[in-house]
Amino acid sequence: MDGEHISKTEAAYRTLRRDILSTRLGPGAPLKLGALRGTYGIGWTPLREALSRLEAERLVTAISNRGFAVAEVSREELEDLTHARLLLEVPLFVESIRNGGGEWEASVITAHYRLSRCTLAVENPSEAALDDWDEKHQAFHDALLGAATSRWLLRFQETISDQLRRHHRFLSLAPMLRAAAGKESGHEQALAALRDATAIEHHTHLMEAALDRNVERAEALMTQHIGYTLDVYARSEEEPASTKHRHR
Repeated sequence: MDGEHISKTEAAYRTLRRDILSTRLGPGAPLKLGALRGTYGIGWTPLREALSRLEAERLVTAISNRGFAVAEVSREELEDLTHARLLLEVPLFVESIRNGGGEWEASVITAHYRLSRCTLAVENPSEAALDDWDEKHQAFHDALLGAATSRWLLRFQETISDQLRRHHRFLSLAPMLRAAAGKESGHEQALAALRDATAIEHHTHLMEAALDRNVERAEALMTQHIGYTLDVYARSEEEPASTKHRHR
């Protein structure tokens, strides 16, 4: 396989993966080669190979006689992924705290500072703001785990993290951002939960516990932090009383 073909396949893979994780290509969306080729300007062979790679990552599903589609999301899978994240990320965090030196501390502080400079998506419900916060938030968590050495656990954690970002963005963030943009009403409690979950204070506490090498507090804070995902979704799923009344 020549280098040019490899680079085209890699470019196709990264582009489609980015848009699936950000839900620009929403769960269940058909991935027809002709349409994708027109949208992205990518050739047939790189597209097929990229979709096969994404299928192996369970971000894409192959449908018999119908091609490919973006993998679906669900509450059940969100709960399962959250449980898996707890089992992986908490011990990795502890391992990182115990192994980390000065370089690790500096990376955590830098990632926290960059996250603190982001505008919360509930204050600026634009895709650009959400993309920026999502990128910086992921970088902060990557920094917290940066001194962990369990390569297989880190690999599994990365897979879980990608799937969780997609579920969270589609199931929780999208409805809340529509509400923040004034397109829906009655979601004040859910918006408050989202604002609380994304606030810098929680991340500051995580950073401080890590830098203080306070393992017990770090474990408790990370466990609580991971639970915010389900809390935001649960509140976004609740039907506002005013809406219920109108449906009677």
